[in-house]
Amino acid sequence: MSLESILPKGPLADKWTKHKNEINLVNPANKRNIDVIVVGTGLAGGSAAATLAELGYNVKTFCYQDSPRRAHSIAAQGGINAAKNYQGDGDSTYRLFYDTIKGGDYRSREENVYRLAEVSANIIDQCVAQGVPFAREYGGLLDNRSFGGVLVSRTFYAKGQTGQQLLLGAYSAMNRQINRGKIKSYNRHEMLDLVVVDGKARGIIARDLISGEIERHSAHAVVIATGGYGNVFFLSTNAMGSNVTAAWKIHKRGAHFANPCYTQIHPTCIPVSGDHQSKLTLMSESLRNDGRIWVPKKMEDAVAIREGKKKPTDLSEEERDYYLERRYPSFGNLVPRDVASRAAKERCDAGFGVNKTGEAVYLDFSSAIMRYGKEQAAIQHIENPSQDAIRELGEKVIENKYGNLFQMYEKIVDENPYKTPMMIYPAVHYTMGGIWVDYNLQTTIPGCYAAGEANFSDHGANRLGASALMQGLADGYFVLPYTIGDYLANDIRTGAISTDLPEFEAAEKNVRGQLEKLINNNGTKSVDHFHKRLGKIMWNKVGMARNEKGLTEAISEIKTLREEFYKEVRVPGEMNEMNPELEKAMRVADFLELGELFAKDALHRNESCGGHFREEYQTEEGEALRDDENFMYVAAWEYKGEPSDAVLHKEHLEYENIEVKTRSYK
Repeated sequence: MSLESILPKGPLADKWTKHKNEINLVNPANKRNIDVIVVGTGLAGGSAAATLAELGYNVKTFCYQDSPRRAHSIAAQGGINAAKNYQGDGDSTYRLFYDTIKGGDYRSREENVYRLAEVSANIIDQCVAQGVPFAREYGGLLDNRSFGGVLVSRTFYAKGQTGQQLLLGAYSAMNRQINRGKIKSYNRHEMLDLVVVDGKARGIIARDLISGEIERHSAHAVVIATGGYGNVFFLSTNAMGSNVTAAWKIHKRGAHFANPCYTQIHPTCIPVSGDHQSKLTLMSESLRNDGRIWVPKKMEDAVAIREGKKKPTDLSEEERDYYLERRYPSFGNLVPRDVASRAAKERCDAGFGVNKTGEAVYLDFSSAIMRYGKEQAAIQHIENPSQDAIRELGEKVIENKYGNLFQMYEKIVDENPYKTPMMIYPAVHYTMGGIWVDYNLQTTIPGCYAAGEANFSDHGANRLGASALMQGLADGYFVLPYTIGDYLANDIRTGAISTDLPEFEAAEKNVRGQLEKLINNNGTKSVDHFHKRLGKIMWNKVGMARNEKGLTEAISEIKTLREEFYKEVRVPGEMNEMNPELEKAMRVADFLELGELFAKDALHRNESCGGHFREEYQTEEGEALRDDENFMYVAAWEYKGEPSDAVLHKEHLEYENIEVKTRSYK
């Protein structure tokens, strides 16, 4: 089948308005007769569920957490982008659109990205109305900070806990609908299959994670908003429960999986500390506004620091290499994430890393502290303040902006980042790949939609910071509730869908079979044993840099590991009870298939772009070398039984409103 993206015609700035004017709508009285299932209740799912219920649809929501408040969106720290130009620094809808396309290395759809930029401003108004406590500046206007890959300040924030505050806004909107009886909320439930009837998505099979009971739920449409698949690497910044299962199950039912190899490595994470770690902690990218990144200039200083003979504070300015400021003078420490991550890896690989394993660089706030301190001293008319007094004043300013992040760092690392520079290193973070969707956010399965990080999204090959919250809320509040009506308009006479249909029977049997197979498997090794081994293959061969040899090895190693998993895994406990190991086993089984498709996708793409860096394709200066002639397309994979048999469909990308050129942040 060919990929029908249903992109509207006409001038870019009018496309979304024109599209909304031309699609079908459902009359308010008919919405009462239509059921929609939303799987995942983070920012995309929570905002979609609340909006759909507000419009009058009957909504059922599913999440595996004990409350939608625990969705991983809570962990987004730095902020949310919107082109409101409050700073008067030259921002506009077009500039946000341009930065996002360029940041994604010209691998995203123009139409989607322009729509995202266009509705971004509404998100802020919506969230302020919900009571989200965004930071404000002295005059009462909302404050903004800058983020990587842009030359303006357009990121709205609430200290270092923006995701949490936005999620509470969406959750309160959901709660209002739960109270009205328009949303039925199923917490501690995991979707394990999609039910397709006559070619349309008509429901799901879910497992109650407390009783172990398997349930059938029907609806006229199903929305998947279950986040990204970064945990295929085992160690990532994602919550440990984050997984690919819902997205992978719909892939197996006919939804194409797009660009799985586009994974974001985030440059500012707390470095790995040992073999027994279960996840990594992110230090917000917002810190790069005031923190300067450096390593020692001289190899002997780096060695002395690693051996504990020197402290970073012993090195003078001249002995430090602020390598991002040196390599990218116009963007400095605020280059995009993929560029900053590779630069850190390059310095550490060259032997300048500063922790015991040699895999860390410094993020230093001392010059920002002194700069803010001097400014405060001037404001407070303090004559000839001492250096200590300036430092104290500056620390207070930094605390107001990033206090909770500094606190978190100190708790984990046991060092005070106000006095000594933070240590950071890149880690797996966000996945730009995901389920392929058209302009309406519909997958290749009619009636099945994907929103937020679960779809292949608007970010191309690399996501700019503070755009995940923007995309999740744009999809949930302002895109999906419009576009889903176009499909549901044909269902106003369908009536309730029975869960006794043979398709529900077959899907439930399929799920039971998988669960029984795992429970009855008399292996000797734990689920984590396999997940960690998969993670090592992925990080070493499909991680920050990739090459043909490593990818070819990864594909066969993952296949072998998958076979071993089914022979050797041991899942204790029973099926009909609360069993976290069984939950995990199902998820790792899916990761073991996705991992192979991921490597296959990376191997077929003979170019470097954004988060996909192939060592064979780089410029003399070590930057990504794209091949626009042969690879300017979305790679959408169709399931055919084994990951190795997946069939590639290409959606060619056309840029009519933007000049495609080599990305430069110099």
